[in-house]
Amino acid sequence: MDIQHLLSKLEAVLLEAKKVPGTKMRLVDTERCFQIIDQMVLAIPEEIKKAQRIEQEKEHIIARAKEEADRLRALAREEAQRYAEDSTVLAIAKNMADSIQERARKEAEQMRAEADQYALEVLTRLRDEVAHILQVISNGIQKLEQAQAQRNGGTSADEHMLNPGN
Repeated sequence: MDIQHLLSKLEAVLLEAKKVPGTKMRLVDTERCFQIIDQMVLAIPEEIKKAQRIEQEKEHIIARAKEEADRLRALAREEAQRYAEDSTVLAIAKNMADSIQERARKEAEQMRAEADQYALEVLTRLRDEVAHILQVISNGIQKLEQAQAQRNGGTSADEHMLNPGN
């Protein structure tokens, strides 16, 4: 399950929680919250695996670009050798080979740059999602701790009001 979906589920649980009259607090089903958080913890490695697959895909694209550049270089060399008998033709072949080699180099650089950009975008998005998840978890923990502290503090204050002699 993807992180965004799990965050939406957690948000829905928090929004569905009943309000405590006279306060800003809500009664939250902590078991449901922790189940969703557990699913998030399990989903994070999947997001990391996705990023690793993207990195592998990037490496594959770069390798293909290098292979294509090598193939084009070999093709250029073959053409240059065929025209080696005639110096004029040799000069033309050398220019063509240089042009093909330069084009292959530029294409390989462009493919590498696009693969790097794609990987950067995916990893940045993953980092932001993980940071958001951590913030949601921290907020949930903080709210639960506040609720617990208020319940514990409220009980002793109520007892003090019932027994003013203490």
